Amino acid sequence: MALKTYKPLTPSRRFTVLSAAEGLSKKRPEKSLIVPRKSKAGRNAAGRITVRHRGGGHKRFCRLIDFKRDKHGIEAVVAAVEYDPNRSAHIALLHYLDGEKRYILCPVGLKVGGKVMAGPEAEPADGNSLPLAQIPLGMPVHNIELYPGRGAQLVRGAGMAAQIMAREGEYAHVRLPSGEIRKISTRCYATVGQVGNLDHENVSLGKAGRARWMGRRPTVRGVAMNPIDHPMGGGEGRTSGGGHPVSPWGKLAKGQKTRGRRKPSNRLILQRRK
Repeated sequence: MALKTYKPLTPSRRFTVLSAAEGLSKKRPEKSLIVPRKSKAGRNAAGRITVRHRGGGHKRFCRLIDFKRDKHGIEAVVAAVEYDPNRSAHIALLHYLDGEKRYILCPVGLKVGGKVMAGPEAEPADGNSLPLAQIPLGMPVHNIELYPGRGAQLVRGAGMAAQIMAREGEYAHVRLPSGEIRKISTRCYATVGQVGNLDHENVSLGKAGRARWMGRRPTVRGVAMNPIDHPMGGGEGRTSGGGHPVSPWGKLAKGQKTRGRRKPSNRLILQRRK
């Protein structure tokens, strides 16, 4: 996917870099596969803000993505590759031979007219979904299940890919994009290939307004505040806070381990992320 730059006619245009949207369908999303998405603006059921810096933004529809890929043995044709405002990856609309339609994450190389299939008997080709036991070692995969039948939870962002390093008994050793090597059941399904829209990481919004369109509200740095407003506020002249970075409520913001020590799945992690 190519990138699009602009002539620097305004300060914001000078730094704007967006996806050129080449190869994307211009038709509206499939009506049977979208549901309304109500904006919560970072508020809980009581109306209190529990996640700061969210609100506003353009109205979106939620696309129903098939993360389970449980339609086994039936071939599907890619009818369209579409933009999804709710995720960094693009999505592909599949038309199955029995008439059903579903959305999946679009991998690199999958184009309109391509054919994909899910199931143990499928070929290990881009876009096909197979159990980890059936995918050759060293092959890039994405959309990986953590538990058989639950649906994919890992490696779903644009440009992401994991790699099957080895198989031992009923577990496969999978190296995730973070560098972590983890044991995952060979009965779990994964999709062959790398998630598409590789240039997403190079996109630059260019101006604050575009962030507002995406539902992101302004964020003020703690060191720019007064001492009464933030633990890192105050000080004569410009200061970086003097202490360890913390949240407005004094909780450490960097370096603190957030994973539980006694989490049962710790035994499945062979090598921690870098």
